[in-house]
Amino acid sequence: MRNPLTWSTPRLVRALTGGCLAALALAGVVTATILGGARDGTDVIGHQAAPQVVRSADLYFALNDMDAQAANLLLFGADPDFATVRRQSLDTYDQRRAQVATDLQRVAEATADDPAGRTAVQTVLSELGRYEALVARAQLLDDQAHAPAGRPPADALTAYRAATDLLRQRLLPAADSVTAANSATVERRFTAERGDLGSGFWWILGTGVLALGALAGLQRLLAVRYQRLVNVPLAAATLLTVGGLVTGVVLLNRADHNLVVAKHDAYDSVIALSRARATAYDLNADESRFLSDPARAAAYEQSYFDKTQTFARVNGTTLPGYPAALAPLADRHRADHTSVGFGGFLGDELRNITFAGEQDAAERVLATFQDYQRDDRKIRDLNAQGRLKEAIAYDTGTAAGESNADFARLAAALDDVQAVNQNAMDKAVATTDDDLDTITATMGAVLLAAALALTAVGVRSRLREYA
Repeated sequence: MRNPLTWSTPRLVRALTGGCLAALALAGVVTATILGGARDGTDVIGHQAAPQVVRSADLYFALNDMDAQAANLLLFGADPDFATVRRQSLDTYDQRRAQVATDLQRVAEATADDPAGRTAVQTVLSELGRYEALVARAQLLDDQAHAPAGRPPADALTAYRAATDLLRQRLLPAADSVTAANSATVERRFTAERGDLGSGFWWILGTGVLALGALAGLQRLLAVRYQRLVNVPLAAATLLTVGGLVTGVVLLNRADHNLVVAKHDAYDSVIALSRARATAYDLNADESRFLSDPARAAAYEQSYFDKTQTFARVNGTTLPGYPAALAPLADRHRADHTSVGFGGFLGDELRNITFAGEQDAAERVLATFQDYQRDDRKIRDLNAQGRLKEAIAYDTGTAAGESNADFARLAAALDDVQAVNQNAMDKAVATTDDDLDTITATMGAVLLAAALALTAVGVRSRLREYA
């Protein structure tokens, strides 16, 4: 085989031109493949797995609040003083039933290809009817007994205990398993996608530099062999290649940034807050269970404390001392937002403040949670003093300063801070969708075709001289 350095000029030009065309094609294919993978990865996280986690977490919340309203209905009994709030609880119970049905349908659609998800949905569907029947029986028996507030008849309590046990042992774990499975999917895809984007940067840069090197070599060859300073078509092809390389790297970096924003900054907070919201409603239900069922009061009180610690963990305290133990940690945090001396969902959120308005919204969660915990102490103190009806009225009261009013403020604050993160996640995903849509792909294909055509045109006129 002859040494390429001894090749004739036409043969050398043709060989180097072929190398340029191959390098350009390789750079284009690599860039399109990597950016397409970034788009697909963001699509799985932003449009499939993450929304599915939010829906299953919402299902968990709706089931919890159904049970809270069922417990409240037993608390009110036939006491006419609670007629208004009883109707409100009935309305809320019906609203949550409808919400559960909607969430179940959405979760079922999203888990159609997931055997474990389908099993979880089937568990909720099969057990939900039993749960609702038990709640209906408890309400019927309570109505028939014309029981006083806070003293439901034994058979109504038995039915409700069976209902709430079914909820805790079957319904909630099934709903939570869907959340956990999809959260794991998001984590896997995020880790894999970030790895792919990291290596993809070097692939795009390497193939782009290779294409530029080949074009520079061809330009140099033509300048030396044909005594021409600049080949205009080749120069244009080179500029297009530089533009394509820069655009590819910028789009890749933007996709990586938006992925981190969507997953780490926003999604992680959305999930923590979704779980915090469900936990808060379960806390509220435990207060009503505590008042309505003296035989299980100690168990419900411990359950309330366990969930309180899940919401905002403070080490080395008990339920009676919890508000006082949280207060200095909260004050220290307000003085220095980098100081978060408590854990749980709320602690996780306050350590992951990223977006405009998020800090203020999270601070409202902390403040209203403290108010709610102080309300809980008052409820338990009233009950311990034998003032059950007053405890029930304060627990379910909606006037300013009463427990349910403060709980509504807590729920609204949780919704606000979750909305900040949800909007940020949606915006980051939408930005990647816009950056890597079909228009971008089409423009990339046109740019590549133009660079290939200009390269061919640039050498054609020179080769004609040898025709």
